[in-house]
Amino acid sequence: MTLTDPRQTRLSLETDASDRTTQVTSTTRRGGRIVRAVVRVTEGLRVAGTAAASGWAWAAHTVRPAGALVLAAATAGLVLGLVFGWVEWIVAGAVAVVLLLMTVPFLFGTRLYEVDLQLARERIVAGEGVVGEVVVRNAGTRLALPGRIDIPVGNGLVEFGVPLLRPGHTVSQPLDIPSLRRGVYDVGPATTVRSDPLGLLRREHAFEDVHVLYVHPRTVSIPSTSTGLVRDLEGSPTRRLVDADMSFHAIREYAPGDARRQIHWKSTAKTGQLMVRQYEESRRSRMAVVLASSIGEFADEDEYELAVSCAASLGLRAVHDVREVEVVVGTEIPRVVRGRLRAIRRLPATSTRTLLDAFSGVEMIESTMPVAEVGRLAAESSDHLSIAFVVVGSTVPLTRLRQAALGFGAETTVVAVICDEQAHPRTRTLPGLTVLTVGTLDDLTGLLLQGATS
Repeated sequence: MTLTDPRQTRLSLETDASDRTTQVTSTTRRGGRIVRAVVRVTEGLRVAGTAAASGWAWAAHTVRPAGALVLAAATAGLVLGLVFGWVEWIVAGAVAVVLLLMTVPFLFGTRLYEVDLQLARERIVAGEGVVGEVVVRNAGTRLALPGRIDIPVGNGLVEFGVPLLRPGHTVSQPLDIPSLRRGVYDVGPATTVRSDPLGLLRREHAFEDVHVLYVHPRTVSIPSTSTGLVRDLEGSPTRRLVDADMSFHAIREYAPGDARRQIHWKSTAKTGQLMVRQYEESRRSRMAVVLASSIGEFADEDEYELAVSCAASLGLRAVHDVREVEVVVGTEIPRVVRGRLRAIRRLPATSTRTLLDAFSGVEMIESTMPVAEVGRLAAESSDHLSIAFVVVGSTVPLTRLRQAALGFGAETTVVAVICDEQAHPRTRTLPGLTVLTVGTLDDLTGLLLQGATS
């Protein structure tokens, strides 16, 4: 039997524990260094990826096709020349590099400019142009090389050359935008363009100033005293009974809430109970203007422009006469739900400006409801319409116009305006429908004048 000293046993245990602690600490340190190395590599890859993406984006916006060709020539010339010892290729690559280096100074100074874009008017009529002014100032502290300013106008572009500008120097140039078709155009933002004479590199800087230019449709003046179809309806009694109006209808018993001024005292004295007057509501000429929007309902774009002008003229007359008017057009409906979804668009008619601004943005739509469905939905959502104008193109047959007229109530007078540039102006009266055919915008006034005599 062998006896062991307890002190030696305790010393051995302490030594083993110390070794294990040292091993754990060493392992922990190695693991920490590995984690930190992985983090550094990941961060470096992220920074490199961001820098590469930024460099690629800069190159895509700066290097033009000719510059890309010269860059490829420089790379191929130097690489192949050095590998195979071709002196000609080395010289060609060096020349290409020199060309690229010479174009770099032309890119400086895109942010030295301050550009002020001004338009004389922001609302014009179709066929008119607009003038303005472009003021360029060198806001930097060094000389600004000659450059160019591009101003987008819708899908078009207006270019201005900027001369050499000293610090603080200002130059102004007139802006002349030619005649435009009806629509809503974004004028701006002004963009400074820096490019070398060879067109290898290009740098741009866009400003934030953007003007919205409304090109209103052409309209014709329709005097309220000569709008016979509307004037004849004004004041005519309807079948709706109300408590106060101009056309007397009958006497009825008093009901809680009736106004005391409507009490008929003679009838009250005879019957012994309160009796009040009842009236037929007079027509207020509440109008609706329905404009067809489907591409298949017009022969061409010019015919659609004529229809927009007619609808805008009718809407403007109602706004000037302070009549209640609703201007309705079709709206885009996705093909997957076409036939199951009904939708219309109401144009704001609170003032002439808002109405014309809205008409500037209407367009023909490929996927939308036919005009008969648009009119029916407009009639369902509008109460007590006295007259409705349905403006369509020459491809809409009379049968579809009759369907549109049936969608309105029996008390609503429906007038269809057919826009056909090849037809002579005329008026036709059908059961429940009056049809006006116009070849020009001026025909609308003459046909409405005839409404009073017919």
